[in-house]
Amino acid sequence: MTVKVRFAPSPTGRLHVGNVRTALVNWLFARKQGGVFVLRIDDTDLERSTLENEQAIETDLTWLGLTWGERHNQSKRFDAYDAAAARLRAMGRLYPCYETQEELDRRRKVQLSRGQPPIYDRAALDLSDEDKARFEAEGRKPHWRFKLDGKRVVWDDLVRGHCEVDTASLSDPVLIREDGLYLYTLPSVVDDIDMAITHVVRGEDHVTNTGAQIEIFEALGASLPAFAHMSLLIGADGQALSKRLGSLSVGQMRDDGYEPMAITSHLGRIGSSDAVELVASMDELAAGFAFEKLGRAPARYDTADLDRLNAQAIHSLDYAAAQPRLAALGVDLGEGFWLAVRANLNRFGDARDWAEVLTGAVSGPRLDEAFKAAAIVAFEAAVPPGATPDLETWGQFTSAVKEATGAKGGALFKPLRQALTGRDAGPDMAALLPLIGRDRVLERLRGG
Repeated sequence: MTVKVRFAPSPTGRLHVGNVRTALVNWLFARKQGGVFVLRIDDTDLERSTLENEQAIETDLTWLGLTWGERHNQSKRFDAYDAAAARLRAMGRLYPCYETQEELDRRRKVQLSRGQPPIYDRAALDLSDEDKARFEAEGRKPHWRFKLDGKRVVWDDLVRGHCEVDTASLSDPVLIREDGLYLYTLPSVVDDIDMAITHVVRGEDHVTNTGAQIEIFEALGASLPAFAHMSLLIGADGQALSKRLGSLSVGQMRDDGYEPMAITSHLGRIGSSDAVELVASMDELAAGFAFEKLGRAPARYDTADLDRLNAQAIHSLDYAAAQPRLAALGVDLGEGFWLAVRANLNRFGDARDWAEVLTGAVSGPRLDEAFKAAAIVAFEAAVPPGATPDLETWGQFTSAVKEATGAKGGALFKPLRQALTGRDAGPDMAALLPLIGRDRVLERLRGG
């Protein structure tokens, strides 16, 4: 059996951290098994779906390395859904209902007041042809519900283990709205059947839906896929993920300077028994994936971990990988620059700040006049006119200043770093000095 999984985002918005984790786990499982990752665009809501969002989804997945083997649009498959709906109607499993939302709300309130579960009472099954004709004459359009068997649906979940859903405790799900729009449930099942999806991997908020969907699979005479329901994300404080973070889009993360391997390493490891560490490649991440490693407890999404991984990802970039991106930022100052500053970057865009430090104006505390004079003399001796600073210059220069002033430790190095970079800390000054250059070093020492 060839493993085949699917990710079915709706192009009514951008990808965010929650659904990216779902896509990632599907991709990792398929990759490890040598299977197929299907991108299925859930665009049955034609009014709210946009081509712009669809293209953004493709861009984000590609940037993260989540390439797909097949791609489908549900909006191209209405004939298949119509055929499945017709089969279910013929079986008596899909039936028309004419209640308005207000009427349904009133019934629920009455049920709750009586201590009854607020599930649909199937009143529509008792409607006569005359009743239906009267509603139609009033201008009412029916919505269509799937008649559940009211049995205990059981499956062995790849994450949660033994699962049961008593469909007698559920309302018959609406599959088709009054306006004829298919809701998620029926197209999802039909596509899983037609596309031979072997594993449905998604969040645990779909567990109850799975009970109803299994009944639809069975009604359509299809074999069942395996199911895996992952725990949901929570914030670092253990509370529900905040709206700000929960809706954080991949595009925004990319604009904010996060590296794709930092994002995938983070989302691929949280909620599992593996340490949250930077992984070198998507293939390595896939090789270590196993459903058995996923826990039942909520997965903790901690931006501090993501920031740590992001810094590590940047620090590991060699110049060949960084050069095109430096050039795009307009700060490609050569391999020496990159090797000097990369260990001090948290986001790639921070390289612009260090380029400005090296080539622009800086402001730091003015040097003591005696210290300044000694520093200028020492530097001119270390780098005479016509010469250029090298990696040995900083050591020679500071030794001479120490000998002339008696300053040592922080009293020696801190004022020199501040005068030359305007910063209290940063990359190794031995590497920065050649990049600043002789004339600029002297200008900064003089305070002008």
